[in-house]
Amino acid sequence: MDDIHLMTVFVTVCDGLSFAGAARTLDLSAAAVTRAIQTLERRRGVALLVRHTRRVTLSEAGRRYLEDARTILRLIAEAEAGASDANVVTRGHLRVTAPVVFGRLFVVPGIADYLRRYPEMTVSATFVDRTVNLIDEGFDLAIRIGQLPDSGMKALKVGEVGRTACASADYLSRHGVPRHPTDLHQHRTLAIDVSAQQLVWKFGSRQSSMTVKLKPGCGFTGSDAAIAAAELGLGIVYLPTYQLKEKMASGALTPVLTAFASDTVPIHLLHRETRFGSSRVRHFIELLAERLRAERLSG
Repeated sequence: MDDIHLMTVFVTVCDGLSFAGAARTLDLSAAAVTRAIQTLERRRGVALLVRHTRRVTLSEAGRRYLEDARTILRLIAEAEAGASDANVVTRGHLRVTAPVVFGRLFVVPGIADYLRRYPEMTVSATFVDRTVNLIDEGFDLAIRIGQLPDSGMKALKVGEVGRTACASADYLSRHGVPRHPTDLHQHRTLAIDVSAQQLVWKFGSRQSSMTVKLKPGCGFTGSDAAIAAAELGLGIVYLPTYQLKEKMASGALTPVLTAFASDTVPIHLLHRETRFGSSRVRHFIELLAERLRAERLSG
């Protein structure tokens, strides 16, 4: 008997703690179920089930083996589903969400590439600067920047980002250049949340970090507006570096407090799919992960 069959019989017996019930479920004879369990125990060299007069219980070794057996059978089922899916044309609809600027800069080009490869797909992309609940709001995939809380979602790390403080040359000529994070108390700081009453900006590494709590001088809905305000000389922004690269390269914004550069935070693709999930999601994850890993986002 092959091990997969033996595991299947064992798990089925454990599900109902019954040899007779497993025989009915698997359409086997009671004798065949008994032989399968005996063979499995003989091969493992340990008793997995404890037989009583009217019931069956798991031994300690059986409890450990049951957990491993369930995992193995689940992975086999997922692999078979993925293999059967491989020859199917990728079609359907995909819903993706990401932070606004990140989505515009990196996800939209990924979607364009994806649709060129899989023209029978359609995609809806929602870019918002808030945490989206994939299950409640019906998304297949989310891009998350920052440390992830524990959840039942699958997460694939695809990069890291740092943060940079910037202001226009005009602003710095009028108000001076901050030399230390605490100097920010004498400057106008710009928030990307119009309702923010306080800003908490963290500088330095995990080993030597510094937190500055600030009262924002202006608040905006989203980072695009805050960056535009900084260009006009309204104050200092502190944002993921990738959002400011173009403005710094053109000279529209000047980085400050570079000696106190922040630690990087991870970028994850968050999804509900298993490793062998549907091709429409799996192909997008593979494509976007490859693109994002090729980008230099942390600098």
